[in-house]
Amino acid sequence: MTRWLSALSLPKRPKIVTTDGEFHSIRRQVDRLAEEGIAIVNVPAQPADSLVERLITEIDSRTACAMVSSVLFETAEIIPGLDLLAVACRHQGVPLLIDAYHQVNVVPFDLQQDRLNDVFVVGGGYKYCQLGEGNCFLRVPPDTHLRPVLTGWFAAFEALEETAPGRVEYGAGAAAFGGATYDVTSHYRAAAVFAFHEQHGLTVDTLRTINRHQVGLLKTAFERLDISRSLAQVEQMPHERRGGFLAIRIPEAREIAHRLRQRGVYVDARRDLLRVGPAPYLRDDQLQDAIAALGEALAESPKSKAESRKPRA
Repeated sequence: MTRWLSALSLPKRPKIVTTDGEFHSIRRQVDRLAEEGIAIVNVPAQPADSLVERLITEIDSRTACAMVSSVLFETAEIIPGLDLLAVACRHQGVPLLIDAYHQVNVVPFDLQQDRLNDVFVVGGGYKYCQLGEGNCFLRVPPDTHLRPVLTGWFAAFEALEETAPGRVEYGAGAAAFGGATYDVTSHYRAAAVFAFHEQHGLTVDTLRTINRHQVGLLKTAFERLDISRSLAQVEQMPHERRGGFLAIRIPEAREIAHRLRQRGVYVDARRDLLRVGPAPYLRDDQLQDAIAALGEALAESPKSKAESRKPRA
């Protein structure tokens, strides 16, 4: 992503349009660029169903790029209408980068079907793809001719011997974004994992079916706890727009995540959102046990005890 940013015409178009719902990999870099005088427009990510409309209004001739997630990392909400954003960017000659980390291999993502053939896509294999650490990707559209300022010698690997001193050559298309020598171990793991998926018929559609069942089970089990909404509530969104995990808004989310870990239930928290992410190898009874443990952890919270002491009408 940083190599891609370095290839853009930021001096001529000193404006980046993004959202306030991006993961730290994007957030940190654009915040640093803001310190160097680049205008960063952080469009509010909520409500998500109209996010694309708000992004489109910010795209103009000064915009160097637009950067947006296809699924929000805090809430798991799928962003609708990215094809319309692509049209707006295309009209203004603005490159569009989509962070698909929380979509790849858990929610179907078809560039052709979604009319996103000319967008850049970043993502990683650490979570839903089960590829291990250090295995991320940048998808580069066909007929791309960019020259990243941040460049590695792999970017001209095929022409190293012919390159004259003082000239910075680049390979065609995606090759221009090559880095340098790195540890390839995770690629061997990735090959084995994808072979395993194929062997067991774990297509993206199958994984999506499993995931929707699991997230639905988690949601139903949580709602049956009948927890006060002031203590915890499921982040609301249409069922078909819920991605790979269940987000539960809890004021003490980090403390609750810590208590769950002590009970052998591994979840994480982002600000006041508890993210409960099922894996396809977990059984239904394990997911139900996790929600039962969540109910116990919530009952132990000071806020819950204070609620229980309030007189009832």
